[in-house]
Amino acid sequence: MDTQYQIVIADDHPLFRTALLQAVKAAAPNADIHEADSVDNLLRLLDELKTPDLLLLDLKMPGANGFSALTHLHAQHAGIPVVIVSASEEIEVVRKAQQLGAMGFIPKSSPLSKMVSAIEQLLEGNSSFPEGYETHADMPALDPIAERLANLTPQQYKVLVMLNEGLLNKQIAYELSVSEATIKAHVTAIFRKLDVKNRTQAVIALQQMELEPEQ
Repeated sequence: MDTQYQIVIADDHPLFRTALLQAVKAAAPNADIHEADSVDNLLRLLDELKTPDLLLLDLKMPGANGFSALTHLHAQHAGIPVVIVSASEEIEVVRKAQQLGAMGFIPKSSPLSKMVSAIEQLLEGNSSFPEGYETHADMPALDPIAERLANLTPQQYKVLVMLNEGLLNKQIAYELSVSEATIKAHVTAIFRKLDVKNRTQAVIALQQMELEPEQ
């Protein structure tokens, strides 16, 4: 492939980022590759890059909270093809990823050759899911929690993740370099959009997007 693609690798594990880097370089030798080790860094990177050609996203890194990061990214950056790269390879996890907008799913146990093949497929505009997984054209509608999380702005999503980490409004304001009043406004908006009444319910809503397969 001679095209110069812009590709983002988002994974907090240095060794696996290196493996993905090898796969990307083999699939697209001229690619402009960017890396992020947390959702916060990823969101900053996407603000700079606008619309990269492909995003390789780990579901288990700081700020990801399972499927919540995918839900948020698909809503806020709908033009970016996202492929999930995960050690959680259960069919239910793959199906949920597709339902929430992923163009592909690469198990972390995949040999390098299969990662390369999957990335090539995705860069050509095709979907790529594990062998034996039947892709579904007619996926069921998003569950209400996913739809509500998709409505959060990037800043509101960051605040919700920090609420989940147990930070107080004052601490969140310090971390984001804004006033406490701004954080209170964000929290109020989060409650309204998630249709919850307090911080505990908001955190529970986020935690419902964790990775455990559906029973």
